Amino acid sequence: MRGRIIRLLAAATLLPSLPSFAQDLIQPNLKLPSTLRFASMTNSNPLMVPSSLPHLAPEFGKIQDEHFLPAFDAGMREQIEQVEAIAETKAAPTFENTLVALEKTGEMLRRVQAIFFNLASAHTNEKIQSIEEEIAPKLASHYDDIYLNKKLFTRVETLWNNRQSFRDWNEEQQRLLKEYYESFVRAGAKLNDQEQKRIREINERLSSLTTQFQNNLLALTKERSVWIDDAAQLKGMSDGDIAAAAEAAKEKGREGKYLLTITNTTRQPVLISLKNRDTRKKVWEASANRGLGENGGLDNRPLVLELAKLRAERAKILGYASHAAFTLENQMAATPQAAFKMLQDLVPGVVSKAKAEAVEIAAAMKKDGIADDVQPWDWEHYAEKVRAEKYEVDESLIKPYFELENVLHQGVFYTFGKLYGVEFRERKDLPVYHPSVRVFDVLSKDGKQIGLFYADYYQRDSKRGGAWMDAFVNQSKLLHQLPVVVNVMNIPQPAAGEPTLLSLDHVMTMFHELGHGVHGLFSNVEYPLLSGTSVPRDYVEFPSTFHEDWAIDPEVLANYAKHYKTGESLPIDLLNKSILANKFNKGYETLEYLSAALLDLGWHSVGSDTSISDVESFERELLARYGVDYKPVPPRYRTSYFAHVWSGGYSAGYYAYLWSEVLAADAFAHMRANGGLTPENGRKLRETVLSRGGSREVMKQYIDFRGKEPTVDALLERRGLK
Repeated sequence: MRGRIIRLLAAATLLPSLPSFAQDLIQPNLKLPSTLRFASMTNSNPLMVPSSLPHLAPEFGKIQDEHFLPAFDAGMREQIEQVEAIAETKAAPTFENTLVALEKTGEMLRRVQAIFFNLASAHTNEKIQSIEEEIAPKLASHYDDIYLNKKLFTRVETLWNNRQSFRDWNEEQQRLLKEYYESFVRAGAKLNDQEQKRIREINERLSSLTTQFQNNLLALTKERSVWIDDAAQLKGMSDGDIAAAAEAAKEKGREGKYLLTITNTTRQPVLISLKNRDTRKKVWEASANRGLGENGGLDNRPLVLELAKLRAERAKILGYASHAAFTLENQMAATPQAAFKMLQDLVPGVVSKAKAEAVEIAAAMKKDGIADDVQPWDWEHYAEKVRAEKYEVDESLIKPYFELENVLHQGVFYTFGKLYGVEFRERKDLPVYHPSVRVFDVLSKDGKQIGLFYADYYQRDSKRGGAWMDAFVNQSKLLHQLPVVVNVMNIPQPAAGEPTLLSLDHVMTMFHELGHGVHGLFSNVEYPLLSGTSVPRDYVEFPSTFHEDWAIDPEVLANYAKHYKTGESLPIDLLNKSILANKFNKGYETLEYLSAALLDLGWHSVGSDTSISDVESFERELLARYGVDYKPVPPRYRTSYFAHVWSGGYSAGYYAYLWSEVLAADAFAHMRANGGLTPENGRKLRETVLSRGGSREVMKQYIDFRGKEPTVDALLERRGLK
């Protein structure tokens, strides 16, 4: 599924990091330590002081790799001293002297983390990876020092126990108390000393393992790249894509060869166009078998086994049957059983749909003289052929109408402007971390600044796979901060002088990621802990998935789908066929997702007393148990490169994409039935959902917008399964 991976900065603990503050907002009566002792360091380290750029935009022109470790160390020391001052306060705990005070701690650390972890994903290098490996266990220990601070927890617990007497607190204040109390408890604040000691050990080890897994994935992308000797083996690819492959090989010192890089999913986009079956098989196997130690390569299996075991042990210490039970407790699903049921209810119909699609694909293969069974490396290539024949649509004929600049300005920005009355105005005066990154002011109708939007769309070796949204600065009225967000994708770089022509999938991903973006940009809350996308994982993909469907809305398509050479609009018959064709192959797409989601829940539903020694056997047996072991349609992610759940924040939560899609499909159908792309519809969604962050319980947010809870009808329609 599309969407950013939520990267929890305190990854090992799965807890929210304590938000930042503005130094001048610290309450004087708390007598927090000043940062004067860091003065000598701040003169040469731009990370140790707030940015002088507009809206606290990162000063990438000044920041060097060697600045990070000293700033991390200073930021952690500073926050611990601030937290200790709160814990030692003699006055009885109040909302202001405990919760608001906590919200104001860690300015420096928050700044360093936001910049560093964005670079670690979007533009890393050996130095950054080394720092990440060193700092991960330190951060885990740091957050344990906060959340396992007995005196601090006593203050929070006192407020929680007396919450019924705080009748004058507003909803957001009540939510803030709930978030802090539950975070402390889930961290182990109520455990005894021996149990807390073990929790600390587990968290530190988990942080190291997740970092190693993430760094291995980047290395695997390079390790598993496919080298091609003869351009004839690339038949079916466009001239521009072949030129780009030749250029990529030349950059690696192998002129005359061709380099195909793999993306972060089992399926690979290039399989659609490649006509040579052997080349397709070579590419698919390079993707599907990564991380298994093949031919002496990187082996992620030991990391996976240890991660699963430690997560299960931690859950048991905290009083849960499994890591999934621990994780889902504060999500919309609430229990692993509820998540499993949603997925399993779909399996029979989805498998049946996929097998029906396979019949058509096998028939198309026979036309090419291939009588073999359908293989995973055949599916997408022949699915595209079936799509082209059935709907008279060929993706190669559509891509010229999806040129990047036109999609961005006349498609994405046009849509968000129509709905929300905002303007994206590019600016060239702010430094960026890579020359291809762009920055836009986000302005309201009256010209008022809403925030900054960074766009980083092109694939490169220094970037991990996938697409995601993150923030350099989170919105907060308490801290007087406007949001600064970034969207990151992996669109292949075209050959020099060639236009960037997008697949429909990339187009929809651009809409999806800016859906996350406006969830951060439109945030209008007081407290940073509740800002923007600080919502349950099975809700966070709702705003993003909702915005995808505007990409194929007739009004929107008519505005941006223009031929990059002639300016001709996408012909109406091709447009209608494209919309119908978009619903084709949904059995395949849904099954590969269901398999991965079940795989994730399966790994994380194992109790601490169960021993697993063979990753591949566990994977095979689990897929068979749930009836999704259909060879032509493997999981979207196999265990050994499942970034979402081993190094991202989606452990036991990959089901969330489909859970959120129920909301998204229902909301989009409702909006289309009530006027579609109108400012009134946009205003209501912005006021009830996009601006609220975690300041209101999320189902209440949805009902505020929709008027009732969602049904699955629109989802089935959206996926062509009805």
